Amino acid sequence: MNRNFCIITVVLSLSVALPARSQSGATSVFDFLSLPTSSHATALGGNNLSLPDDDASLLFLNPALMSDASDRALALSFFTYMQGSKAGTAAWTMSHGERGTWGVGAQFVGYGSMKETSVDGITQGDFSALDMAITGGYSYVLTEHLAGGAAGKFIYSHNGPYSSVALAVDLGLNFYNEDRDFSISLVGANLGGQVKAFGDSHEALPYDVRLGFTKQLAKAPIRFSFSLVDLTRWKASQYYSPDGDPSGGRILTNHFVVGVDIIPAKQFYLSAGYNFRRAYELKAAGGVHGAGLSFGAGLNIKKFHLGIAYAKYHLSVPSFMITAQYSLR
Repeated sequence: MNRNFCIITVVLSLSVALPARSQSGATSVFDFLSLPTSSHATALGGNNLSLPDDDASLLFLNPALMSDASDRALALSFFTYMQGSKAGTAAWTMSHGERGTWGVGAQFVGYGSMKETSVDGITQGDFSALDMAITGGYSYVLTEHLAGGAAGKFIYSHNGPYSSVALAVDLGLNFYNEDRDFSISLVGANLGGQVKAFGDSHEALPYDVRLGFTKQLAKAPIRFSFSLVDLTRWKASQYYSPDGDPSGGRILTNHFVVGVDIIPAKQFYLSAGYNFRRAYELKAAGGVHGAGLSFGAGLNIKKFHLGIAYAKYHLSVPSFMITAQYSLR
Protein backbone atom coordinates (compact mmCIF):
# COMPACT_ATOMS: atom_id res chain seq x y z
CA MET A 1 0.00 0.00 0.00
CA ASN A 2 1.42 3.37 -1.05
CA ARG A 3 1.40 5.64 2.00
CA ASN A 4 1.56 8.94 0.10
CA PHE A 5 -1.28 7.82 -2.14
CA CYS A 6 -3.46 7.05 0.93
CA ILE A 7 -2.81 10.47 2.45
CA ILE A 8 -3.50 12.33 -0.79
CA THR A 9 -6.69 10.33 -1.43
CA VAL A 10 -8.20 11.11 1.97
CA VAL A 11 -7.28 14.81 1.96
CA LEU A 12 -8.51 15.39 -1.60
CA SER A 13 -11.76 13.54 -0.93
CA LEU A 14 -12.48 15.76 2.06
CA SER A 15 -11.56 18.98 0.26
CA VAL A 16 -13.73 18.14 -2.76
CA ALA A 17 -16.72 17.04 -0.69
CA LEU A 18 -16.74 20.07 1.63
CA PRO A 19 -17.72 22.80 -0.86
CA ALA A 20 -20.17 20.50 -2.63
CA ARG A 21 -22.11 19.75 0.54
CA SER A 22 -21.92 23.28 1.95
CA GLN A 23 -24.06 24.53 -0.95
CA SER A 24 -26.92 22.19 -0.13
CA GLY A 25 -29.73 22.70 2.36
CA ALA A 26 -30.07 21.33 5.85
CA THR A 27 -32.75 18.72 5.09
CA SER A 28 -31.37 15.24 5.40
CA VAL A 29 -32.38 11.68 6.15
CA PHE A 30 -30.78 9.04 8.38
CA ASP A 31 -30.04 11.54 11.14
CA PHE A 32 -29.69 8.57 13.50
CA LEU A 33 -26.12 8.33 12.16
CA SER A 34 -25.32 11.33 14.38
CA LEU A 35 -26.34 9.55 17.59
CA PRO A 36 -23.57 8.45 19.98
CA THR A 37 -21.85 5.09 19.55
CA SER A 38 -19.27 5.10 22.39
CA SER A 39 -19.85 5.85 26.08
CA HIS A 40 -16.45 7.55 26.41
CA ALA A 41 -17.03 9.80 23.40
CA THR A 42 -20.58 10.50 24.61
CA ALA A 43 -19.26 11.67 27.99
CA LEU A 44 -16.89 14.05 26.17
CA GLY A 45 -19.70 15.74 24.22
CA GLY A 46 -20.62 13.04 21.72
CA ASN A 47 -18.48 14.05 18.73
CA ASN A 48 -14.96 13.22 19.83
CA LEU A 49 -12.96 12.00 16.83
CA SER A 50 -9.41 12.33 18.19
CA LEU A 51 -9.61 10.19 21.34
CA PRO A 52 -6.52 7.89 21.47
CA ASP A 53 -8.41 5.12 23.22
CA ASP A 54 -8.59 1.34 23.03
CA ASP A 55 -12.23 1.45 21.90
CA ALA A 56 -13.48 -0.53 18.90
CA SER A 57 -16.70 1.52 18.79
CA LEU A 58 -14.70 4.61 17.75
CA LEU A 59 -14.87 3.01 14.29
CA PHE A 60 -18.15 4.90 13.83
CA LEU A 61 -16.61 8.30 14.67
CA ASN A 62 -13.25 8.03 12.92
CA PRO A 63 -12.14 4.87 11.09
CA ALA A 64 -8.49 5.91 11.52
CA LEU A 65 -8.83 5.36 15.30
CA MET A 66 -9.21 1.61 14.76
CA SER A 67 -5.42 1.48 14.77
CA ASP A 68 -5.56 2.13 18.56
CA ALA A 69 -8.02 -0.69 19.27
CA SER A 70 -6.96 -4.09 20.57
CA ASP A 71 -6.70 -7.08 18.26
CA ARG A 72 -9.94 -9.09 18.20
CA ALA A 73 -11.81 -6.58 20.34
CA LEU A 74 -15.60 -6.80 20.61
CA ALA A 75 -17.48 -3.71 21.84
CA LEU A 76 -21.21 -3.61 22.59
CA SER A 77 -23.12 -0.43 23.43
CA PHE A 78 -26.68 0.20 24.55
CA PHE A 79 -28.25 3.66 24.38
CA THR A 80 -31.51 4.95 25.88
CA TYR A 81 -33.02 7.47 23.49
CA MET A 82 -36.63 8.66 23.24
CA GLN A 83 -39.30 6.96 25.31
CA GLY A 84 -40.18 3.62 23.73
CA SER A 85 -37.04 3.57 21.58
CA LYS A 86 -34.07 1.23 21.76
CA ALA A 87 -30.66 1.92 20.27
CA GLY A 88 -27.28 0.27 20.27
CA THR A 89 -24.09 -0.59 18.43
CA ALA A 90 -21.73 -3.51 18.03
CA ALA A 91 -18.16 -3.26 16.75
CA TRP A 92 -15.35 -5.73 16.10
CA THR A 93 -11.72 -4.94 15.26
CA MET A 94 -8.93 -7.29 14.17
CA SER A 95 -5.30 -6.56 13.37
CA HIS A 96 -4.02 -7.16 9.85
CA GLY A 97 -0.24 -7.39 9.76
CA GLU A 98 1.87 -4.88 11.67
CA ARG A 99 0.14 -1.72 10.42
CA GLY A 100 -3.41 -2.58 9.40
CA THR A 101 -6.68 -3.08 11.27
CA TRP A 102 -9.99 -4.36 9.97
CA GLY A 103 -13.27 -3.39 11.60
CA VAL A 104 -16.97 -4.17 11.21
CA GLY A 105 -19.89 -2.70 13.07
CA ALA A 106 -23.64 -2.32 13.23
CA GLN A 107 -25.77 0.54 14.50
CA PHE A 108 -29.54 0.46 15.03
CA VAL A 109 -32.40 2.50 16.44
CA GLY A 110 -35.79 0.86 16.95
CA TYR A 111 -38.68 3.24 17.58
CA GLY A 112 -41.20 0.64 18.68
CA SER A 113 -44.84 0.43 17.69
CA MET A 114 -46.81 3.58 16.86
CA LYS A 115 -50.42 4.34 15.98
CA GLU A 116 -51.21 4.96 12.33
CA THR A 117 -53.93 7.58 11.85
CA SER A 118 -55.63 9.14 8.86
CA VAL A 119 -55.67 12.85 8.08
CA ASP A 120 -58.97 12.97 9.96
CA GLY A 121 -57.36 11.54 13.10
CA ILE A 122 -58.94 8.09 12.79
CA THR A 123 -56.76 5.23 14.05
CA GLN A 124 -56.09 2.73 11.27
CA GLY A 125 -53.72 0.38 13.05
CA ASP A 126 -50.13 0.19 14.23
CA PHE A 127 -46.81 0.51 12.41
CA SER A 128 -43.14 0.23 13.37
CA ALA A 129 -40.02 2.18 12.43
CA LEU A 130 -36.38 1.12 12.35
CA ASP A 131 -33.05 2.66 11.34
CA MET A 132 -29.89 0.60 10.92
CA ALA A 133 -26.43 0.77 9.35
CA ILE A 134 -23.82 -1.91 8.68
CA THR A 135 -20.23 -0.63 8.57
CA GLY A 136 -17.00 -2.19 7.36
CA GLY A 137 -13.69 -0.37 7.53
CA TYR A 138 -9.92 -0.53 7.38
CA SER A 139 -7.22 1.60 8.99
CA TYR A 140 -3.52 1.70 8.18
CA VAL A 141 -0.60 3.21 10.08
CA LEU A 142 0.96 5.39 7.38
CA THR A 143 3.92 6.75 9.35
CA GLU A 144 5.16 6.64 12.93
CA HIS A 145 2.50 9.14 14.02
CA LEU A 146 -0.09 9.17 11.20
CA ALA A 147 -2.92 6.72 10.52
CA GLY A 148 -5.62 6.80 7.86
CA GLY A 149 -8.89 4.95 7.64
CA ALA A 150 -11.97 4.43 5.50
CA ALA A 151 -15.30 2.80 6.26
CA GLY A 152 -18.19 1.91 3.96
CA LYS A 153 -21.80 1.92 5.17
CA PHE A 154 -24.97 0.16 4.08
CA ILE A 155 -27.85 2.19 5.54
CA TYR A 156 -31.46 1.05 5.76
CA SER A 157 -34.56 2.66 7.20
CA HIS A 158 -38.22 1.76 7.20
CA ASN A 159 -41.16 3.74 8.49
CA GLY A 160 -44.37 1.73 8.17
CA PRO A 161 -44.86 0.94 4.46
CA TYR A 162 -42.02 3.25 3.39
CA SER A 163 -38.35 2.31 3.24
CA SER A 164 -35.06 3.73 2.00
CA VAL A 165 -31.56 2.42 1.30
CA ALA A 166 -28.33 4.41 1.07
CA LEU A 167 -24.60 3.85 0.66
CA ALA A 168 -21.97 6.06 2.29
CA VAL A 169 -18.27 6.29 3.15
CA ASP A 170 -16.43 7.74 6.16
CA LEU A 171 -12.85 8.94 5.63
CA GLY A 172 -10.48 9.85 8.45
CA LEU A 173 -6.94 10.82 9.37
CA ASN A 174 -5.37 10.79 12.82
CA PHE A 175 -2.01 12.17 13.92
CA TYR A 176 -0.95 10.90 17.34
CA ASN A 177 2.27 11.67 19.18
CA GLU A 178 2.33 9.36 22.19
CA ASP A 179 5.40 11.04 23.74
CA ARG A 180 3.62 14.39 23.87
CA ASP A 181 0.13 12.92 24.49
CA PHE A 182 -1.27 14.85 21.54
CA SER A 183 -3.80 13.70 18.95
CA ILE A 184 -5.45 15.55 16.05
CA SER A 185 -7.97 14.18 13.53
CA LEU A 186 -9.83 15.17 10.37
CA VAL A 187 -12.96 13.27 9.32
CA GLY A 188 -15.47 13.39 6.48
CA ALA A 189 -18.57 11.45 7.55
CA ASN A 190 -21.51 10.03 5.59
CA LEU A 191 -20.26 10.83 2.10
CA GLY A 192 -22.78 9.18 -0.21
CA GLY A 193 -26.45 9.14 -1.17
CA GLN A 194 -29.72 7.26 -1.34
CA VAL A 195 -30.00 4.27 -3.62
CA LYS A 196 -33.71 3.97 -2.87
CA ALA A 197 -35.64 7.00 -1.62
CA PHE A 198 -38.68 7.04 0.65
CA GLY A 199 -40.68 8.75 -2.08
CA ASP A 200 -40.13 10.24 -5.50
CA SER A 201 -37.32 12.62 -4.54
CA HIS A 202 -33.92 11.77 -3.08
CA GLU A 203 -32.71 13.55 0.06
CA ALA A 204 -29.23 14.31 1.31
CA LEU A 205 -27.42 12.28 3.95
CA PRO A 206 -26.20 14.11 7.09
CA TYR A 207 -22.73 14.67 5.62
CA ASP A 208 -20.29 16.41 7.92
CA VAL A 209 -16.64 17.46 8.03
CA ARG A 210 -15.09 17.49 11.52
CA LEU A 211 -11.78 18.52 13.02
CA GLY A 212 -10.66 17.66 16.54
CA PHE A 213 -7.68 17.43 18.86
CA THR A 214 -6.95 15.86 22.25
CA LYS A 215 -4.08 16.83 24.59
CA GLN A 216 -3.07 15.51 27.98
CA LEU A 217 -1.27 17.81 30.39
CA ALA A 218 2.36 16.90 31.02
CA LYS A 219 2.26 17.16 34.81
CA ALA A 220 -1.36 16.40 35.64
CA PRO A 221 -3.73 13.46 34.96
CA ILE A 222 -6.02 15.70 32.93
CA ARG A 223 -6.75 15.42 29.22
CA PHE A 224 -8.64 18.03 27.18
CA SER A 225 -10.52 17.47 23.92
CA PHE A 226 -11.80 20.07 21.48
CA SER A 227 -13.81 19.34 18.33
CA LEU A 228 -15.15 21.46 15.49
CA VAL A 229 -18.23 19.87 13.90
CA ASP A 230 -20.86 20.75 11.29
CA LEU A 231 -18.21 22.46 9.19
CA THR A 232 -20.48 22.08 6.15
CA ARG A 233 -23.23 24.19 7.74
CA TRP A 234 -22.66 27.88 8.48
CA LYS A 235 -26.01 29.52 7.65
CA ALA A 236 -28.44 30.32 10.46
CA SER A 237 -31.29 28.74 8.47
CA GLN A 238 -29.54 25.36 8.71
CA TYR A 239 -30.11 25.16 12.48
CA TYR A 240 -33.34 24.52 14.30
CA SER A 241 -34.89 27.68 15.75
CA PRO A 242 -38.53 28.26 16.75
CA ASP A 243 -38.42 31.84 15.48
CA GLY A 244 -36.15 31.12 12.50
CA ASP A 245 -33.72 33.83 13.51
CA PRO A 246 -30.95 32.56 15.83
CA SER A 247 -28.12 34.93 16.62
CA GLY A 248 -24.92 34.84 14.63
CA GLY A 249 -22.84 34.39 17.78
CA ARG A 250 -24.70 31.24 18.69
CA ILE A 251 -24.24 29.85 15.20
CA LEU A 252 -20.47 30.22 15.58
CA THR A 253 -20.37 28.42 18.93
CA ASN A 254 -22.66 25.69 17.60
CA HIS A 255 -19.60 24.22 15.91
CA PHE A 256 -17.76 23.62 19.21
CA VAL A 257 -17.63 20.51 21.39
CA VAL A 258 -15.36 20.47 24.44
CA GLY A 259 -14.50 17.68 26.85
CA VAL A 260 -12.18 16.83 29.72
CA ASP A 261 -10.91 13.54 31.15
CA ILE A 262 -9.54 13.09 34.66
CA ILE A 263 -7.37 9.97 34.71
CA PRO A 264 -6.09 9.27 38.24
CA ALA A 265 -4.97 5.78 37.13
CA LYS A 266 -4.67 3.88 33.87
CA GLN A 267 -7.56 1.69 34.95
CA PHE A 268 -10.07 4.48 35.61
CA TYR A 269 -11.29 7.78 34.15
CA LEU A 270 -13.93 10.44 34.81
CA SER A 271 -15.22 12.57 31.91
CA ALA A 272 -17.35 15.63 31.26
CA GLY A 273 -18.27 17.47 28.09
CA TYR A 274 -20.35 20.25 26.59
CA ASN A 275 -21.92 20.23 23.11
CA PHE A 276 -22.85 23.80 22.13
CA ARG A 277 -25.09 22.87 19.21
CA ARG A 278 -27.08 20.31 21.19
CA ALA A 279 -27.48 22.81 24.04
CA TYR A 280 -28.78 25.49 21.67
CA GLU A 281 -31.25 23.22 19.89
CA LEU A 282 -32.64 21.74 23.12
CA LYS A 283 -33.03 25.20 24.66
CA ALA A 284 -34.71 26.47 21.49
CA ALA A 285 -37.15 23.55 21.68
CA GLY A 286 -38.06 24.37 25.28
CA GLY A 287 -35.51 22.50 27.39
CA VAL A 288 -33.03 24.28 29.65
CA HIS A 289 -31.62 22.25 32.54
CA GLY A 290 -28.52 20.28 31.64
CA ALA A 291 -28.84 20.92 27.90
CA GLY A 292 -25.51 20.23 26.20
CA LEU A 293 -23.83 18.75 29.27
CA SER A 294 -22.57 15.17 29.46
CA PHE A 295 -20.79 13.10 32.08
CA GLY A 296 -19.27 9.63 32.32
CA ALA A 297 -16.82 7.23 33.84
CA GLY A 298 -14.93 4.15 32.74
CA LEU A 299 -13.04 1.17 34.11
CA ASN A 300 -10.29 -0.78 32.32
CA ILE A 301 -9.30 -4.15 33.76
CA LYS A 302 -6.85 -6.02 31.54
CA LYS A 303 -8.89 -7.21 28.53
CA PHE A 304 -12.23 -5.87 29.77
CA HIS A 305 -13.38 -2.26 29.44
CA LEU A 306 -16.61 -0.81 30.80
CA GLY A 307 -17.92 2.74 30.40
CA ILE A 308 -21.13 4.62 31.21
CA ALA A 309 -22.23 8.09 30.12
CA TYR A 310 -25.11 10.52 30.67
CA ALA A 311 -26.32 13.16 28.21
CA LYS A 312 -29.52 14.75 26.93
CA TYR A 313 -30.51 14.16 23.31
CA HIS A 314 -34.27 14.63 23.66
CA LEU A 315 -36.59 16.82 25.72
CA SER A 316 -38.64 13.96 27.12
CA VAL A 317 -35.99 11.85 28.88
CA PRO A 318 -32.25 11.88 29.66
CA SER A 319 -30.06 9.41 27.79
CA PHE A 320 -27.63 6.87 29.18
CA MET A 321 -25.05 4.86 27.25
CA ILE A 322 -23.20 1.77 28.42
CA THR A 323 -20.27 0.34 26.46
CA ALA A 324 -18.57 -2.96 27.28
CA GLN A 325 -15.52 -4.23 25.40
CA TYR A 326 -13.60 -7.47 25.67
CA SER A 327 -10.45 -8.43 23.80
CA LEU A 328 -10.51 -12.07 22.75
CA ARG A 329 -6.74 -12.22 22.37
